[in-house]
Amino acid sequence: MSFVTFYQKSLNVSHLFDGLAPLALRLYLAPVLMQAGYNKLTHFDDTVAWFANPDWGLGLPMPTLMAALAAGTEFFGAILLLLGLATRLISIPLMITMLVAAFTVHWPNGWLAIADGRSWLANDRVLEAGEKLAQAKSLLQEYGNYDWLTSSGNLVVLNNGIEFAVTYFIMLLALLSLGGGRYTSLDYLIASRYGVK
Repeated sequence: MSFVTFYQKSLNVSHLFDGLAPLALRLYLAPVLMQAGYNKLTHFDDTVAWFANPDWGLGLPMPTLMAALAAGTEFFGAILLLLGLATRLISIPLMITMLVAAFTVHWPNGWLAIADGRSWLANDRVLEAGEKLAQAKSLLQEYGNYDWLTSSGNLVVLNNGIEFAVTYFIMLLALLSLGGGRYTSLDYLIASRYGVK
């Protein structure tokens, strides 16, 4: 058997695993989006106030409608992603939600989600956070139970940059292209049952 034949047969076998990447994307995104939507829904009045207020919030028009759309899209969209139902369709409003989050909430903070002054993407805000974190650690080591406080992980400063929102957007873009996945989604089962391509 020639290398080309072996390669082609290997590619043919790899198609059996076409559903794994979309499944992994869906399983990763679903709890993240569901939690974000759940937080907005359970604290809906606070969410609306944050969406509305131009001084300490986003200053968006129609804040009640915007908050409802964001919360509903994230929470119910996550359920659809988990099931692999209407995957391509729900990816669109979820992508819009991620873009709105990236540009209205996270953009002023730069790229990094977590402040890390060692990163080549560090801006002035991130570099200043390093000094503040060092001071906080020093105070906690002197006056607090530092070992207990850090037993679950390192102390960090949240920079709240666009990193996560853009990453989720790209993952949703992949799902828009790939769909829910072969064998692993209700989209595939419905299409197989009814002969839809």
